[in-house]
Amino acid sequence: MKIVLFSSDFNTLDEWKSKKKDLKTTMCYERSSLEDELKADREVFVIADYDSVAPDVNNLIASALIPKNLVVLEKAPSVVTGRMLVLRGVKAYGNSKMHATHFDKMIKTVTDGKIWTYPELTAFLVKTDNKNALSEDSKKLIEERLSEKESQVLFLILKGFTNDAIASELEITTRTVKAHASSIFSKLHVNDRLSLALLLK
Repeated sequence: MKIVLFSSDFNTLDEWKSKKKDLKTTMCYERSSLEDELKADREVFVIADYDSVAPDVNNLIASALIPKNLVVLEKAPSVVTGRMLVLRGVKAYGNSKMHATHFDKMIKTVTDGKIWTYPELTAFLVKTDNKNALSEDSKKLIEERLSEKESQVLFLILKGFTNDAIASELEITTRTVKAHASSIFSKLHVNDRLSLALLLK
């Protein structure tokens, strides 16, 4: 897999490159060089530094030139910015100074077709206080595809409950919760909690 690192800050690029020595990486310092990479391969994995290239990232998103796997990182990530970016197709958002193990997990998560964000943003995006906040289409989809128990698990997921908290609330095992969650993801054609929340909201 080819990873393109996009930033006008040479120190940030060097730091990111040092975290992924085992992968082929290309560095882009300006939008034109990134666009050349995207013309050659739209499947390329792009990690962008929002602190230095935010206008370029926003223009890519607005012009529908967003790469399949776009990750946006910044030094002080915010829930508001993260929500806006994820809702516009960014596959991961977080801290540009994250530890190498989190960096690896982020890349693997996105490569697996899932969305990755830091915990506070994930909780914010997933949380829905009640099922009345869902659209009629979402309610109908849930009613048609999920069993009663799966629906109960789903609504607790949307409230931001962990698997252990769901198990306690419904008086079932955590393993059973995981089985229900896996079944929900399969039936609704999503890969994770965040994708589930984005589908239903």
